[in-house]
Amino acid sequence: MGTPHSNTGERHCLFNPQVRVIGLLLGGMILIGVLATLGVINQYIQSVIMSIGINIIFAASLNIVNGSMGEFSCGHAGFMAVGAYISSVLSLILFTDNKFLGAPLLPPQTALFLFPVIIIIGGIVAACTGLLVAIPSFKTRDDYLAIITIAANYIIMTLINNLEILGASRGLMGMKATVFAMTDLLPLPWMLLWIMVFVVLSVGAIKRLMGSVLGKGIAAIRYDEISAEIMSVDTNRIKLLAFMVSSGLAGIAGGLFAHVLGFINPSSFNIMKSTEGMVMVYLGGMGSLSGAVLSAVFFTFLLELLRPLQILKWVFIPLLLILLMQFRPEGILGHRELSDVFPRLKGFTRGASSTRKGTKRKK
Repeated sequence: MGTPHSNTGERHCLFNPQVRVIGLLLGGMILIGVLATLGVINQYIQSVIMSIGINIIFAASLNIVNGSMGEFSCGHAGFMAVGAYISSVLSLILFTDNKFLGAPLLPPQTALFLFPVIIIIGGIVAACTGLLVAIPSFKTRDDYLAIITIAANYIIMTLINNLEILGASRGLMGMKATVFAMTDLLPLPWMLLWIMVFVVLSVGAIKRLMGSVLGKGIAAIRYDEISAEIMSVDTNRIKLLAFMVSSGLAGIAGGLFAHVLGFINPSSFNIMKSTEGMVMVYLGGMGSLSGAVLSAVFFTFLLELLRPLQILKWVFIPLLLILLMQFRPEGILGHRELSDVFPRLKGFTRGASSTRKGTKRKK
């Protein structure tokens, strides 16, 4: 028989907001995985869900720089390309018969356990590539930084276009074999599951970053960089961190994108892909993580609706950005989060703290 103190501790654990959120996320992921395995969610719906997840990571990563820090990056797709190609090359070398080394270095079945590792390695290399933008950002802002980011995008695309070992402009393929190896070992929709895992981890990491002291430094740069320096904020270090985290997460999105399609080429990551990221960031609201997530969902559905128009959709997407800048430049949520618009969500996440306070008052 437990003591009153232990029972109270158990209740506090159950009402802990983090426990509730993690429980809901795990429950949702398991439910989607089961429905996909049983065929209730068909391949087309799965592909849309996976596209939403990749766009959430891509938009949330760009929102760190363009939204939270107030800079203007226009070449974010270049870092997505780095992650896509690095992860793809590692995938081919380790798990498949490939043109690089011939036979795979590891048994294909190990892909099930090592797949997240190669995705993270792609993200790390993309983060290091982000130094192309981070270091010049120490002395430039606004339009000048935008030009630098576009230049970085073109530098990366030009390098890939001229590397025959990566397929040059023809592209790189064969990553589906890694996905099939995971499915053969255990017949589950692995790409769908991995994308959901990386979405939760990426969004959670960004939320923790922006709630930390470093995140407050990022926000300080957005309001006034000179004042931030006067208040002893190391702006160069903060910029370096923000650009590298942003680029790294974009690289993770690129690695997942490559394995979902099974084929990539440089044109997949051109300036139009960077424009998609900017549309999602400004549509949701600069500096709003909730807005980036919501806009990624909305934008993906919009792309699916416009798919029959083929090339004409690239008229509507930039037009959407123009209209947004004209009539609602702050985006859907502005700098607010979803809990600021719907206060009841705050009660959901603060239930544990209020319970603890109530317990203390009773004592």
